[in-house]
Amino acid sequence: MRSRSLLWSFNYAIEGIVFAVRTQRNMRLHLLATTVVLVAAVLFHVTRFELIALLFTICLVLVSELANTALEAAIDVSVERYDPLAKIAKDVAAGAVLVASMNAVAVGYLVFFSRLRTAVTSGFSFVEEPSSANITVLALGITALATLVVKAVTKEGSFLRGGWPSGHVALATAAASAVGYATRNSAAFILALFIAALVAQSRVESNVHTIPQVVLGALLGFLMATAAFQLFFL
Repeated sequence: MRSRSLLWSFNYAIEGIVFAVRTQRNMRLHLLATTVVLVAAVLFHVTRFELIALLFTICLVLVSELANTALEAAIDVSVERYDPLAKIAKDVAAGAVLVASMNAVAVGYLVFFSRLRTAVTSGFSFVEEPSSANITVLALGITALATLVVKAVTKEGSFLRGGWPSGHVALATAAASAVGYATRNSAAFILALFIAALVAQSRVESNVHTIPQVVLGALLGFLMATAAFQLFFL
């Protein structure tokens, strides 16, 4: 019975994790970020201590999100009407997740920023000459056109709301890419991409787009901007 009890304990724990992934959008976002971070860790050959810091940070965020989900479920079961104390409990739990996420951003910055800056600087060599503002306008124009074409093919949503891909994210990523190519400044490029990521996050949070839709929008924006600066540099 002891062996079986231990086995079932693991089973219940796994069921809890699966439930959180299936029902909590933020949990899925955390797992997507985890995948990106681990792939980047392999590509950039982080040190052992940096990997330990990343793993600890990832676990902290995931555990915080799981605890937040469990607390929300427990409160929903015990409270049938609005209770200010229940709101405080949920807000504090959400605050714990926010603190863990901010810590993850700080650790990611310390581990990856210098490596990303070097990689981005090397990537600017694909554009042979500094480009004018006209190419930036062209990049945004062909991105908008490509987005309209894809939306017309998929017949989902409008240009400003819903469907494949996210037009807001496509234009934000194209603009961020244009900033990088036009200035040849890796730090400015990374910061611009961070703003584009915030746009993507807002589209998902508002339930206007799904994660695959914003990822496709980001990829489309980056490719269109890169094509414009590759083909039409001055």
